[in-house]
Amino acid sequence: MENENMITPTPQENTESLATEDAAVEAAPASLSSSQRPHTLPEGYIPESAKPVVHEEKQVGNGMSPKEAMKIRMQSMTKQEVAYLRRKMIFEKAWPIFRFLILFGLGFVILTPLMFMLSYGFRESGDMNDPTVMWIPRNLTLKVMKQTIDAMGLTNPISNRQNPLFNTLVLNLGCSIMQVITCAITGYGFARFKFKGRDLLFGIVILMILVPTQILSIPLYMTFKNFMFGAVSLIDKFAVMYLPAMMANGIRSGLMIFIFRQFFRGLPKELEDAAYLDGCGPLNTFIRVMVPNAASSFLTVFLFSIVWYWNDFYVSSSFFNNTKTIALVLKNLDATLNLAIFNNANAQVSAREKIVWLESGCLISITPMLILYACLQKHFTEGIERSGLVG
Repeated sequence: MENENMITPTPQENTESLATEDAAVEAAPASLSSSQRPHTLPEGYIPESAKPVVHEEKQVGNGMSPKEAMKIRMQSMTKQEVAYLRRKMIFEKAWPIFRFLILFGLGFVILTPLMFMLSYGFRESGDMNDPTVMWIPRNLTLKVMKQTIDAMGLTNPISNRQNPLFNTLVLNLGCSIMQVITCAITGYGFARFKFKGRDLLFGIVILMILVPTQILSIPLYMTFKNFMFGAVSLIDKFAVMYLPAMMANGIRSGLMIFIFRQFFRGLPKELEDAAYLDGCGPLNTFIRVMVPNAASSFLTVFLFSIVWYWNDFYVSSSFFNNTKTIALVLKNLDATLNLAIFNNANAQVSAREKIVWLESGCLISITPMLILYACLQKHFTEGIERSGLVG
């Protein structure tokens, strides 16, 4: 009868009892002996709280792999949803390959001319007739490079403007500095001041970007030819490059004004208000407050200006007759090489025979820009991100 009257605990009550006893054992002082503890669990028993939570790798719910879970999920989808999901999976797998091919192709297109210059600029002309020589020269030499430097006149004295490198540096640095200053002031005026005709004038700035230089070359030539009502001619003088830069009308100046305007519009107005409260006028506010905050834009515009003035050929050839720059010498390098290397200005020499000197000239002309970009690449990229060219 006693056995019949005994109540058998349910599994839930068993679990709750074990959990209570487990908590009591853990809460008992460590100094108590095993006989003094409230209850002793079976040997080898590990409390649930001490068991680490282990997740099987690449498993979801009930130990299924993502692939198996996806199959079960797709069973409850419509045909359109399944088709969309498959297209998405194919795109996710194909996009990394497609992106690599795009970047590799662009890198190849950009770097191939530079690789040709490096390969051809330091080899002897005889290697061009050797079919076994492709990229790596058989006979490395600096003779071709030295001959090209002499032919381009880079070793000429700087007097009478006979040195193209010196002329280019004087024009490049001077015009770039002037253009950055004037374009910054102009862009700041468009961004912060309201005046009648502002939108019309800014529309003219946009036209400066859109209208090609070739359309303006003849009026500019006549203006500089008869400067000050015909009193003086500025043709073949550095002033034909300096004056437009001083008036924010140099090479690509419209784009530079636009960059400064966009950047200054993004700066908080409170900076100027605080400067005005401290007694600063508009010019002092621009110099002391806005210019330090726009350092990245100044660097970006300065680098753009340096590159465009360095590579300029059309404007220089329109106004200079005897003054030579790197771009002008490079344009006429073929005829120059005939006279300097073959002692005959009318020599009929195939391009294959002269290609080593031509590639050397190209390499010489771009080397300063490559060095400049390599040194300032980090700051240039940051300036592009913070300037008005993005966002």
